[in-house]
Amino acid sequence: MTFKIGDSVKVKESIMCPDDDSVCIGDWRGRISAAEDDGIVGILWDSITLKQLPHEYIKNSEAEGLGWAEMHLSVDEIEPASPRDSQAQAETVAEEIGKKFQWAGTDGEDERIFKVIAGADNEDEELEAWDKHLTQVLVFPFEAEVSEFQEKGSLNEGDKVQVRGINEADDLYGILVDVSCGRQRFVFPLCDLTVRDGKSANYTPVQDYCVWFANR
Repeated sequence: MTFKIGDSVKVKESIMCPDDDSVCIGDWRGRISAAEDDGIVGILWDSITLKQLPHEYIKNSEAEGLGWAEMHLSVDEIEPASPRDSQAQAETVAEEIGKKFQWAGTDGEDERIFKVIAGADNEDEELEAWDKHLTQVLVFPFEAEVSEFQEKGSLNEGDKVQVRGINEADDLYGILVDVSCGRQRFVFPLCDLTVRDGKSANYTPVQDYCVWFANR
């Protein structure tokens, strides 16, 4: 059968991944992105398939330098299908997944960050995941220091504060915490703080969050 670029297709039942024969790709769906004369076609997965990709498959693909949003198959392994989304939707989901799986490495910090956000589908859900995680693991109050230059406000880089609890998760500023400095109290972005005691159980979770926030 002949396919042209842009056609929606699905993989036939029981077809295995050409790069990993432990992964069955039957019913994975997408759009033809390239067609070769030898009967091999490139398929960009649709947003629904992308969201259902096994995490281990994506991690292994990243580690081996292989693409996971696209696959090349024989025309004998696919059949026509009705589109389930738009190409723009698929591209958006692929971008979100790519941003999340940048943390799926072997480095301890990366692995810890990935475990927090693994179940999130977008940046808003990742922030919610951090809010839940930090609420569970942080012990309040604790001593911290303002670690970033402040263009405005009453606190400045180097000021020492006591963090009293989480206030809210904000789309712009991230996790906001209640802090006190002397007799004054403020609501302040956690991403601009460093736990003063490097041996504290709070140090690593806060540092991991700050790294994620700076690179989200």
